[in-house]
Amino acid sequence: MTEPAAVNDGADGFGALQGLVVLDLTQMLAGPYATMMLADQGARVIKIEPPGGDNTRRNGPHLEGAKKIEEGGFGGYFGSINRNKQSLVLNLKKPAAKAALLRLVRQADVLVENYRCGVMDRLGLGYETLAAENPKLVYATLRGFGDPRSGESPYVNWPAYDPVAQAMGGIMGITGATQGGPPCKVGPGVGDIVPAMFLAYGIAAACWRSQRSGKGQFVDVAMIDGILAICERIVFQYSTSARSPVPEGNGHPLLCPFGLFPARDGYISLAAPNDRFWGPLVERMGRPELATDPRYDSGEKRVANRAEVDAIVGEWTARHTKLELAELIGGDIPFGPVLNAAEVFADPHFRVRRMLVETEQPGAKSPLTIAGSPVHMSETPGGVKRRAPLTGEHSQQTLADFGFDPQEIANLRADGAIQ
Repeated sequence: MTEPAAVNDGADGFGALQGLVVLDLTQMLAGPYATMMLADQGARVIKIEPPGGDNTRRNGPHLEGAKKIEEGGFGGYFGSINRNKQSLVLNLKKPAAKAALLRLVRQADVLVENYRCGVMDRLGLGYETLAAENPKLVYATLRGFGDPRSGESPYVNWPAYDPVAQAMGGIMGITGATQGGPPCKVGPGVGDIVPAMFLAYGIAAACWRSQRSGKGQFVDVAMIDGILAICERIVFQYSTSARSPVPEGNGHPLLCPFGLFPARDGYISLAAPNDRFWGPLVERMGRPELATDPRYDSGEKRVANRAEVDAIVGEWTARHTKLELAELIGGDIPFGPVLNAAEVFADPHFRVRRMLVETEQPGAKSPLTIAGSPVHMSETPGGVKRRAPLTGEHSQQTLADFGFDPQEIANLRADGAIQ
């Protein structure tokens, strides 16, 4: 066995996290989204996949001509959240693969996993084992109900997906089309993505300490905890009133007018929660007398007479198109048209802000467009630099970078430990 070489950070000279080495054992959406955030800021994220690759490679949609899954390819789902990463296939059922992972851990800064509770411990790769190998290691987990090390939930062994987190974390209970009506799932997978953001934040904080103190730690985020954290309003509302908030439709329980209103060709969002905006709004509506009407001349009164206010505003907005409303009040009153995907692609804002990024799709006749990073930094810009990897595309090079010699790599391949 040769001595480990200095690990190439693989960051192509971009991003504030250049030099950070992350071993990514996550799958599905939540974990990969967290590590994607790190990769977007320059971390070298090595996605460790089982033989055959992450199952989400099979999730569509698929561009015409794209490489088949059997050829290491992937669909749009995988391509969107695994950009900027490298792929190493390790069969962790093989002792040699476990030993190889331990060698990687000794040189890594971070390991992230989102297996069911206890899986890594049963593999002999739990936090305590890996921390003994590398005391500086930040070991991060993302599970539905958290890890017992941080507080054992009565649901610790329950499986969880996005809708479970949305339901139990509180967001569904205050989301719905009508005030006081049935709960409703939020459109995007916030039950996965929000906890992922908290995990990336926790990892960055733990790495800052590790680099100064030489001591890593265990970072644990529960999906339902992440959802409750962004529903903080229901906590203080219940604390002060002992009443559970209910769905508020497309408005706001404390502000008015504030929410969704009809347009002649769709819908717009509008907010005039204080007199600074209420006066100019009713002026543009041709109803200046409403600014001093004793029923509506304060924020509290507008909230108390919400149904009347919303009806008056909605009757006016419904007479105009989204474009006409933009010309009438855009830039002066908080306003935005409700855009569908085609309108997002056509809007110049998202192109100039690099939020629509074309990436290579191996074998496809056209590129795959994915959402860019909303984080812009002047000196370390980060962003989307590379497409998602093919299955095992970087196995050989990664092991070589970590000090494995050609014969060791050949032995691992012959044993079925790597692909």
